[in-house]
Amino acid sequence: MRKHKAVGRIAPAVRAATLALAIIVIVSAAANAQSTTADPNEIRNWYNDPFFALSSAVDACPQPLGPRMTKADADDDAHYRVERGTTCWLAHKCSKPNSYLYDADIAQAIRTQFKDDASLAGTSLWITVQRRFVYAEGCAGAQFDRAALERRLSAVADVEQVFVRVSVDPHAPPPYKTMPPSR
Repeated sequence: MRKHKAVGRIAPAVRAATLALAIIVIVSAAANAQSTTADPNEIRNWYNDPFFALSSAVDACPQPLGPRMTKADADDDAHYRVERGTTCWLAHKCSKPNSYLYDADIAQAIRTQFKDDASLAGTSLWITVQRRFVYAEGCAGAQFDRAALERRLSAVADVEQVFVRVSVDPHAPPPYKTMPPSR
């Protein structure tokens, strides 16, 4: 019996769709399990995306919002995260089935590379890693070399894109989202 060419092409698409559906179910189940007692206005890192301080020399620097959001925002984002996460794999641009699976290793590599790094003196910087994107946000003096930071972060294995959002004046509105004021 002869195999149709179309069947050979459909099988990988079916596997990818099945994997994407499985990830949606897992993410939704995890989000629902966490939401039974959650305050709908609580802002937190629902997906445990890597978020950490790289340096902390500027006391007045406003902390970025990072990956924190309300439960409603996390629920709205669930499908989009699965879609964005699997696109890398479906496009054959990464070996892991979801680009968010790279984030913990990227974060650890950044921590290791910048541990006790003199180039961060006089800065307060936070790092967020989401689906192979690195966000460096915070405060630094006018002499701080943002381009060098971007190059070094871009050189970390598996990093796809880097965004550096740094303010010179910690009292000016920052170029990134911050936690909303407490109610």
